[in-house]
Amino acid sequence: VLGGMSTTALYNDHGGAEAAVEAGLESTPTSSGSTGAAFGLFSADFKKNEDLKEMLESNKESLKLEAMKRVVGLIAKGKNASELFPAVVKNVASKNIELKKLVYVYLVRYAEEQQDLALLSISTFQRALKEPNQFIRASALRVLSSIRVPIIVPIMMLAIKEAAADMSPYVRKTSAHAIQKLYSLDPDQKEQLIEVIEKLLKDKSTLVAGSVVVAFEEVCPDRIDLIHKNYRKLCNLLVDVEEWGQVVIISMLTRYARTQFTSPWKEGASFEENNEKAFYASDSEEKSERTEAEAYVMDPDHRLLLRNTKPLLQSRNTAVVMSVAQLYWHLAPRHEVNLVTKSLVRLLRSHREVQYIVLQNIATMSIQRKGMFEPYMKSFYVRSTDATHIKTLKVETPPPTYVKSQDKAFAAATIQAIGRCATNISEVTDTCLNGLVLLLSNRDETVVAESVVVIKKLLQTQPTQHSEIIKHMAKLFDNITVSMARASILWLMGEYCDRVPKIAPDVLRKMAKSFTAEEDIVKLQTVNLAAKLYLTNSKQTKLLTQYILNLGKYDQSYDIRDRTRFIRQLIVPNEKSGALNKYARRILLAPKPAPVLESAFKDRDRYQLGTLSHSLNSKASGYQELSDWPAVAPDQSVRNVEVVEPVRWAPSVGKTKKLKSDDKFYSDNEEEKAEEESESSEGSSSSSSSSSGGGKMVADVYSRASFQVTAPSFGPVKTYELLHHMTGKGLSAKYHFPRQPCLHQPGMVAVQVTLSNGSDRSLEEIHVGDRSPASLNIHCFNTIERLEPEASVTVSMGIDFSDSTQAANFQLCTKEDGFSVSIQPAVGELLMPSSLSEQDFSREQGKLLGMNETSATVAMATANASSQAVKQRVLSVANVGEVPSGQDVAHRGEEAAQGHGEPEPVRGNRCPINPRASFTITDSSKRAINLPP
Repeated sequence: VLGGMSTTALYNDHGGAEAAVEAGLESTPTSSGSTGAAFGLFSADFKKNEDLKEMLESNKESLKLEAMKRVVGLIAKGKNASELFPAVVKNVASKNIELKKLVYVYLVRYAEEQQDLALLSISTFQRALKEPNQFIRASALRVLSSIRVPIIVPIMMLAIKEAAADMSPYVRKTSAHAIQKLYSLDPDQKEQLIEVIEKLLKDKSTLVAGSVVVAFEEVCPDRIDLIHKNYRKLCNLLVDVEEWGQVVIISMLTRYARTQFTSPWKEGASFEENNEKAFYASDSEEKSERTEAEAYVMDPDHRLLLRNTKPLLQSRNTAVVMSVAQLYWHLAPRHEVNLVTKSLVRLLRSHREVQYIVLQNIATMSIQRKGMFEPYMKSFYVRSTDATHIKTLKVETPPPTYVKSQDKAFAAATIQAIGRCATNISEVTDTCLNGLVLLLSNRDETVVAESVVVIKKLLQTQPTQHSEIIKHMAKLFDNITVSMARASILWLMGEYCDRVPKIAPDVLRKMAKSFTAEEDIVKLQTVNLAAKLYLTNSKQTKLLTQYILNLGKYDQSYDIRDRTRFIRQLIVPNEKSGALNKYARRILLAPKPAPVLESAFKDRDRYQLGTLSHSLNSKASGYQELSDWPAVAPDQSVRNVEVVEPVRWAPSVGKTKKLKSDDKFYSDNEEEKAEEESESSEGSSSSSSSSSGGGKMVADVYSRASFQVTAPSFGPVKTYELLHHMTGKGLSAKYHFPRQPCLHQPGMVAVQVTLSNGSDRSLEEIHVGDRSPASLNIHCFNTIERLEPEASVTVSMGIDFSDSTQAANFQLCTKEDGFSVSIQPAVGELLMPSSLSEQDFSREQGKLLGMNETSATVAMATANASSQAVKQRVLSVANVGEVPSGQDVAHRGEEAAQGHGEPEPVRGNRCPINPRASFTITDSSKRAINLPP
């Protein structure tokens, strides 16, 4: 299965593939009977498959589950299990979650092949999209999108749109994957799919970000306008996105940046982080500034991208490191590109497949920036265990001398690299030439041939200084058997025959003797040598030339015959030759430009680094070229996101302010009446607090004016250690959550920190330093100028945890030191209590049933079954408020145990407006208490 998948397909369905492999590992038979079945499964025995069909059609869930594990194990090993499709698809409606997961894994694999049977289960898949279990919903959508039948396109589109609004980020991620499948099935749905992509791009979940960008690149890569509002969010989320998502996001942002920012590569540009002018500036100073080159000012969003991708150079994933390296190469100022060198060199310790791609990119970089990898020269030494293509690439960057290698192709590549060094570095030209001349005595014909060819090219650059080398090559001519090398020496003799007037005619004499036995390339150069000697030294070579031309006239190769006919008419005057004869010397002896010795990677920089096109040096299907930097940067305000002002937390209980009439969305009498009833019930909420213990509790997870924030019902006393005095060199810190509204910013969580000085000296300038990630929003306390020994001080902070339990990492600093600390919030501390009526609570709770409902059983000890104990336990872990209940207490926990009633399950309700969640416990008396997720 995996062998036949493309990279994108593997990325999209990696969840299913992992499940298949996991299931395959669990398929170890436990009995002799199962051993026989397993053996038959991996053979072509039809009867054994019949046994599997019987197991799948049995009434026992355990047999079905065992059969599905073996079937998925078969798929994981690449075997064909398509004939089991009818038996498997019957179990698609099973209530067993584990069995249903395995069935969906199977259907994803074979739905496209067995479309008719899969279509019969469409209604089952549609019902599964409403399942409480998020993995079932996601698997159902994955199967539905794998059925490649145009008739169900409307059903797929509806399912994708619903999944894109699902409360589970895993389901939303799956909807992004389904977008690509639907687009490939019916490209006419592009506009509707773009609307879904636009919605998913706004998603704040790191699980969704990478998948939706893959869909964006597949469906509408040219719609850069969709990225504007999400650019900064993607940059800030990048460090937390899964690795393959990071790769596609970085690639997309690289293209985006090349269209939105100006080039940082301007000659002589000075770099400034802002463009504020001096407050006081004379007119003369302003005029003089205009005459000079304007200083380059990097766009803050450009810098944001570079700053947020830099930490990913330490990633364990080689593709991520390579993506960041290409981003810096194409976007960063020249003096910052060297940041990637150490990380790329680190990748050379990886597998040969990775080395090959990395070395290709390093070769391209080293051509443009010759000293970029010089500090890491040892990393490019060739090992005997390296494959030929790895050795050749190492020689490109830059080459040590490995001409004695037994690997002929590698030795030839080394000689070519030496020639490029001699051309590019004038100081070592003579040294390289002398070394190549010594190689002419090598016993290896390949080495000698390549040396001759390279020497020929080098001598064209300085022919007057190296006549001795030409003579030496002529002496070795008889011992050289490689055709290309012999042809190169003959070309040198003819081109510089005036430098060796005695040797060249003798070489021609030897060639006339062996002309008929030579290769075509040698014959052609022999004819050229004869023509040039005829023009410069006809007295000695006239008869030899005529003899060679006569031999060529009757040669079997038409190339030789044509060349001979042309040369005869050009150099031998007669009536038919006409006026061309007088230009013979200018034609044959014209000065020729010296060849440029270039690396094979010279022109690969026209492709984006790290792409398949760069690796192949040819434009691959789907390649998107990087645009040139714009001369003038487009309007940067398009990336500004309008900040919606959150609801202000009210410090005390009270009525909400009634909305103005023109602010109402609905103006009918029923809505107004409902609002009035809600307000009247809220007003009495505090007086009807649960004296009987039968109340409800709710946390405000909505941004709606009808929910009134109240004061906390419980003040936690638990403190957490932030910094130990041994680690902090005398400075210690503890923190707790006071459960009070943060005065600095409503979206922040208030934190109180107690700082103590346990040392025997004063601590100065205590403050908050760097934070991680850099985008972490913290309202820091004012710098404490001095804290005396044994003294303590309590300060307040505000931290925006972005509705997640991700730790806030920052440095707690003194004048001399900085200490890394971390604050990890409990989910319950991210909530604020709100007041609302039982009617409103029930109405809002009813909206969250169905696909957002999760059930579990809670066993409570008799001592803890009282409403007061439950209330105290809930308030200790979650900052929630109590909703009054009009119902009396009908049953106790011990009564339920005696058979008077069973405890109700725990229901987890996710809010469709805000990602924060509230969980409700209801027992047999229908009391409800909200818990954190």
